[in-house]
Amino acid sequence: MPPPAAPLRTLTIDHVGAQGDGRAREGDRWVSVPFTLAGEVVEVSGEGDRLRLERISSPSSERTAPSCRHFTRCGGCTLQHMAPAPYAAFKRDLIVRALKTRGLEAEVTETWITPPASRRRATFTARKSGKTIMVGFHGRKSHELIALEECPVARPAIVAALPKLAGILAPLFSGKEDLSLLVTETASGLDLHVTGIPKQATRLARAEVTSAALRAGFARVSLEGEDVLTERPPRLPIGAASLLPPPGGFLQASAEAETEIARLVLGHLGGAKHAADLFSGCGTFALRLAERIPVFAAESGRPAIEALRAAANAAPGLKPVTADVRDLFRNPLAAVELARFDGLVLDPPRAGASAQAAEIARSTVPRVAYVSCDPATLARDLRALVDGGYRLLRAHPVDQFLWSAHVEAVALLEKP
Repeated sequence: MPPPAAPLRTLTIDHVGAQGDGRAREGDRWVSVPFTLAGEVVEVSGEGDRLRLERISSPSSERTAPSCRHFTRCGGCTLQHMAPAPYAAFKRDLIVRALKTRGLEAEVTETWITPPASRRRATFTARKSGKTIMVGFHGRKSHELIALEECPVARPAIVAALPKLAGILAPLFSGKEDLSLLVTETASGLDLHVTGIPKQATRLARAEVTSAALRAGFARVSLEGEDVLTERPPRLPIGAASLLPPPGGFLQASAEAETEIARLVLGHLGGAKHAADLFSGCGTFALRLAERIPVFAAESGRPAIEALRAAANAAPGLKPVTADVRDLFRNPLAAVELARFDGLVLDPPRAGASAQAAEIARSTVPRVAYVSCDPATLARDLRALVDGGYRLLRAHPVDQFLWSAHVEAVALLEKP
């Protein structure tokens, strides 16, 4: 006979933490309760510091109805229950708090929010269960796969393609492996990149999947980083240029957010005569800047740099673009190399750019725009820049990943 269930405990949520969960005091420790808001009285179960929400006894006035039937089960969104105004304030506060931990104070603007149904790329998981193939996102902090019937975050064309993918991928499955599917909406149609393919998958199986995907309307199919068949080159406009991204290459998740971030960067570097784009990716900023001034771009991934070069060479009227493959973590541009630039943008991955920031701090570049997807590493690197003589003018929160606990930021700095 199973032991009796432990009685529920009642807690009052103090605030929403950086991961999007409600935080409450239980005895002498802090605990997390997902899908809760500050001031709510809730009943919880479970042990450890992550508890399970069982009932909301006293809901917050800042609570709103979720937009998706999968919310609380799907791991993609954590904050659909938070009303728009407090949600925007929460995102802004992530930046404010990160700066304060490093002793930094600056204007932090109101949060720019990406609209629903605007995410142009997403990575899904495909799994075979019996004779059924499910396509969706993992459950929150679990290996459970939630087969998606809707997604209010993604572009409609991507959501509409999910049932097609379930029918296309069958030849690649040989056991209990999961496949990873990166789907990107481009000006030419959907771009599909499949990874996690088992080694025993035959050439025939790969060919069957490729031909089935093209028949279903996909523009390009890539398997494990290799473009296996292109029906229509999946191009993306970047300013006056047209980019053909490499299979699986990094792109901003939302075209609308990319446009806003680029507006902030170009506005700050508007008076520059020669700019550098570090951690440039495929040229989100370099190609736009080159409409006005010569640009140097550096990125560790060769496919990204080759795509940037091709886009720059094909775009009429651009100023010269020099693009180098360079690992800026191990080999950052030294202060003496930076001396030829009067404008600089850097957009490093989540780990930030500690080594490169140290060199920028020693440089004479008058204007810097730092684009970040992690408030903590952003604040760390900004501290180094400020200690090197830069003045932090403003930080702009950009909510690219709607209803998640993530926030982007564009920090603008100048050195007299």
